[in-house]
This record gives sequence, C-alpha cells and structure tokens, in this order.
Amino acid sequence: MKQSSTRLLIILLTLYTGIVHLVALNLGGLQPLFILNGLGYFALLGALLLGIPAGQERLVHYAFMAYTAVTIGAWVVMNGDFTSILGVSTKAVELLLILVLWLDMKRTPA
Repeated sequence: MKQSSTRLLIILLTLYTGIVHLVALNLGGLQPLFILNGLGYFALLGALLLGIPAGQERLVHYAFMAYTAVTIGAWVVMNGDFTSILGVSTKAVELLLILVLWLDMKRTPA
C-alpha cells in the first residue's frame, strides 16, 4: 500500500469516527466529552496532514495512536455496550485507524 493510500485511509477513518462522536452520539442531548473527542480527532488529523509541529511527524503519529487507544479504553470502561452496533463499529474503525497510522509512520521518513 502506497503512502498516499494510507493517508487517504487515515482521512476517511478519522472522518468517520470524528463525525460519529460529534453528531451521532449527541443526538440524545449535548455531551461535551463526545464533542471534545470528535474535535480532538480532527485536530490530530490536521496536525498530521499539515506537518504540525514541523519535523515531528513521528510524534504526531504516536499521539494520534495513543489518543485513539485511550478513546477505545474509555469506551470499554465507561460504556462497553458490545451490543451497540454503532459503538462496536466505531471501535473497529478506531482499531483499524491505529493500524493504518502505524503503517503510515513506518513509511514516513524519520
């Protein structure tokens, strides 16, 4: 898989999970943690694509992967409803996001 393909996958997976946290999970009422989580995904995606901070691509990859892992862990601790199709599908997308971020990091020059 080429780096352009991994970047496109990162964009699509991040958009999915970010939108789910911003919109779908807030339909029952405003939930600030979900809104902040969605905004965090978009901020990390922007940092990755824009190269912010300059020369620290590996750091952004690690931060993005850690943020996603913490999101998954928080879902398991706070909710963990494995019967929720939306919740489980979002966690599957987030696991795939971690994998694609790792692959992208391995292809990015240090």
